[in-house]
Amino acid sequence: MKDVYLFSGFLGSGKTSMLTDVIRQLKEADLKPAVIMNELGKLNFDSQAVEKDIPLKEMLEGCICCSGAEKTEAQIQSLLHGADFDVLIIETTGAAHPVEALDAVYSPLFAEQLNVKGIVTVADSKLWLERSSLSPQARSLFMEQIRHAHLLLANKTDLLTEAEQAQVVLELQGFNANAFILQTTNGKVPLALLQNMQSTTPIAKSDIVAAPIGKSFNLGSRLVEFDESFTQEQFEDWVRELPETVYRMKGYVPIKGIKNPMLFQYAYGMVQWLPEYIHMPAKLVIIGEHLEDVAVIGH
Repeated sequence: MKDVYLFSGFLGSGKTSMLTDVIRQLKEADLKPAVIMNELGKLNFDSQAVEKDIPLKEMLEGCICCSGAEKTEAQIQSLLHGADFDVLIIETTGAAHPVEALDAVYSPLFAEQLNVKGIVTVADSKLWLERSSLSPQARSLFMEQIRHAHLLLANKTDLLTEAEQAQVVLELQGFNANAFILQTTNGKVPLALLQNMQSTTPIAKSDIVAAPIGKSFNLGSRLVEFDESFTQEQFEDWVRELPETVYRMKGYVPIKGIKNPMLFQYAYGMVQWLPEYIHMPAKLVIIGEHLEDVAVIGH
């Protein structure tokens, strides 16, 4: 399995500095990295930070999440088939919600091949203290990126006094009590700290098993396999009973009377069904919090 890290953080927080340094450490440890980079614009300037011998896929115009999830899946699929690498790093745009970015990583087609270690969020410590100056929308995204982190870098501490540094750590701990918080400058994080992150990888079993995300992780996933078919009404009745802590689901659901499992997607209460013209494996990925409490239909 390939270890996967998702690098998150607000615009200008220091993600690319972290990426460059982590790549250096991986190569020194004789590990081969591959990178998927995501930019909001049509030109990806950050990709210049990645050396030419490293497999690189660029996702322009912010398409790693939302409607571009399928493009991201195709990029990951091509890396898995055509590139020699040990570790995949996905750097999201500063305007990406971490849950949406994580959703783009999980596909029933290759979920069992990826060992998703978690979300590493780089937070600008000075901006944290000045977050009230942000627009409500920007502040909400900034806070969401921090709230869902598994490992949180309080970056740019060199710009703060010791009292301000202590205030930032205390407030971040209060806001995300589950994340390990590291004070950094220039986004430098020891590789060992990343490698020690527990996995958010789903377990590929058809019975109800909680993802091995540990007590310290608030966001995880499960991979469910189906060995029976349902009516759409039965399946949607189950969906309506799900707790609010289920954010995303996607996969292929076997429907009675239909030859191939249908493509099913769910996001924040919205359901989408699409016919599939080839026989895909009957698997569903669930992303959310406290998934061990979710009873899966047919299990």
